[in-house]
Amino acid sequence: MVSAALPAVIQALAPALTQAMADIHRRGWCDGTGGNFSCVVQRDPLQLLMAPSGVDKGRVQPEELILVNGEGQVIEGRGKASAETALHLEIVKQCGAGAVLHTHSQAGTLLSGWVCDHTSRGGHSSAAELRLRDLEMLKGLRGIHTHATELAIPVLPNDQDLQRLSAAARPLLPAAPYGLLIGGHGLYAWGVDLPEALRHLEILEFLLEQRWRLLLLECLAAAAGSALPAGG
Repeated sequence: MVSAALPAVIQALAPALTQAMADIHRRGWCDGTGGNFSCVVQRDPLQLLMAPSGVDKGRVQPEELILVNGEGQVIEGRGKASAETALHLEIVKQCGAGAVLHTHSQAGTLLSGWVCDHTSRGGHSSAAELRLRDLEMLKGLRGIHTHATELAIPVLPNDQDLQRLSAAARPLLPAAPYGLLIGGHGLYAWGVDLPEALRHLEILEFLLEQRWRLLLLECLAAAAGSALPAGG
């Protein structure tokens, strides 16, 4: 797809996006055909440069990327657009994002599922949230300048109907801290451009991994405490 005949913006974005995807794959955040990634090429009319569906995202070459329009239809390239393109488009429209990165890391998948399960056991089936606070790494997110901050990442139950899932996400996105979790599925992170989206992804993945490990430590401590003899 990338050639001298294509606009300069695509010639610049395509190798940058495939390199980002390869780096994300190496970190174990999009194994197999998991994940999907996009950059805005233009906003009027809206066009996204994306990885095609059903391919190993760590091996995609610039010429294999596809161009989709604001309705999620492929307008250039031979691949198929992911059904999750609908959520990419919603994030771009609601948040002014220039790039959207969706990962399937172990921490993001397990923790989002845990939050949804915990919420549903309380009799709720709507959006939940994961609260993070007082962590130095929060300052990697745009607009946060102190660790003495609390933010809430929305967590939506997974839904194979991506139009319905996107509609459920719509009212939550403007206040979301550059991230959205889908229960048992993973993280969507975004930024004004690809470098910022990558930074936000790294920060949020770090925070999710830390929270997951903290939950494991708490479970181990609780198990150890229950095993202690009376008065121990």
